[in-house]
Amino acid sequence: MIVVERRPTALTRPDRGSNGLRSVLVSAAARNGASKEACHDNAVRYSMAQPGDTPPCPTADPATAKEVGRLKATAASSLLTTQAQTASALERACQCARIAEDNKARDVVVLDMRGVTPIYDYFVIATGSSRRQLHAIAEEMDAFMQGEGDKRLGIEGYEACKWIVQDYGDVVVHIFDGVSRDFYRLEELWADAKPVDWRKY
Repeated sequence: MIVVERRPTALTRPDRGSNGLRSVLVSAAARNGASKEACHDNAVRYSMAQPGDTPPCPTADPATAKEVGRLKATAASSLLTTQAQTASALERACQCARIAEDNKARDVVVLDMRGVTPIYDYFVIATGSSRRQLHAIAEEMDAFMQGEGDKRLGIEGYEACKWIVQDYGDVVVHIFDGVSRDFYRLEELWADAKPVDWRKY
């Protein structure tokens, strides 16, 4: 029995999952004449390989090696796309914070939620002092996000104007009046979220 130590790496986890990867590798190697057992062992070792590792039996199953290379390239491209989307979410969240500040909002905060929930990437939190101000902030933020190609998935509290929530998927905006901000204390509720120095972006 071969025991393989699992070492995580972003480039060896394509969307099809490790089982899908192994199936592809086994099939590719089998077409090249290798035994099913040897194919499976190679597939496991390939799927756990780190960048720079020497693949097992590189000349014995070139079809497997070719397929691994293709899958790793696809996974790398997917990783870069995800990183770009995350950077874009941060930039949009920070721009929303600037819009709030430009509209005289107080206590503007951006929280990095990625470490505490898989649902959102960033919260933008701001406080206004009047119904008109809260509406102006919400509408100007929404105009900016729509200009960036972001469709608002939902909005709550616009009419009551105590706590307006605008959901853009990866970015969620919370605009409070002073009393509601002090009552709900989102920063304390999500105390594990890291504050972002949004003025740097």
